[in-house]
Amino acid sequence: MGRVTTGIALFQNKPMRKIAFLSACILMGFNAGAQSKQGLVVFERIAKLQIQISDPAFANTMPHERKNKFELLYSDNKTLWRPTEEEQEPEMHMDNGAGAEIRIVTPGSTDITYTDLNAKRKVEQREIMTKNFIVEDSIRSLNWKISPDTKTLLGYPCRKATTTKIQPSIRVNVDNGVMKREQVTDTVEIIAWFTDAIPVFSGPDSYQGQLPGMILELDVNKGSTKYTALSIAPEGDFKNIKEPKGKKITPQEFAIEREKMFKEMEKNNGGGNVNIRVGG
Repeated sequence: MGRVTTGIALFQNKPMRKIAFLSACILMGFNAGAQSKQGLVVFERIAKLQIQISDPAFANTMPHERKNKFELLYSDNKTLWRPTEEEQEPEMHMDNGAGAEIRIVTPGSTDITYTDLNAKRKVEQREIMTKNFIVEDSIRSLNWKISPDTKTLLGYPCRKATTTKIQPSIRVNVDNGVMKREQVTDTVEIIAWFTDAIPVFSGPDSYQGQLPGMILELDVNKGSTKYTALSIAPEGDFKNIKEPKGKKITPQEFAIEREKMFKEMEKNNGGGNVNIRVGG
């Protein structure tokens, strides 16, 4: 009888341990999911510079790319994209000695974007020639195609998604003191790697509300601009996830203000021969 009783007791204890272990796993998974809805991702952006200068000696001194670091704070389906304070690369000024100065600031280097993913709404602080504008707009989703390709980034399993979009650019030419601008439109290919292990439909720069998870790597126009996540942390200054302050304008009003500033720049430009492409 003693042996039978002992056998029954052992038989009863095994399922209890399994249930306890299963409960612990479920709890750990729940906590991980809860934590992943709030966090801080640091991104590096590498942007190729498309600058053509007629003076070969001056052209050889020009950089071919610029690196900037940004941080993405996310909490309660709200996000804030902004340049990092300690890593932000200062703007560059180049002078060819003949009166032509180039101020190199890659687009978006100082911009701040607040996004409400539930409301599909964003508010951007955008800079043009040291002047800030607050632009309010809705989130527009691109037509993504998710492929079966996978890879791991920062320990997170990621899936590949591709899309294309129409992107406007401005070419600025300064030839013997005369500045001319040309508006061009490109169709660019975008490749994103996203993880649904972070259940926030977010990512770098303006790519918010696009895919069912966090975008950790993004390639625009075959390497013209590339974003790569460097680190992910559960802690962050989440109280700063709020709209940039200032008078809000529409994207159409912003385009008008930008045109005015470009015309003013045309009046005040110096000599030299420079070809600059902005926005590609």
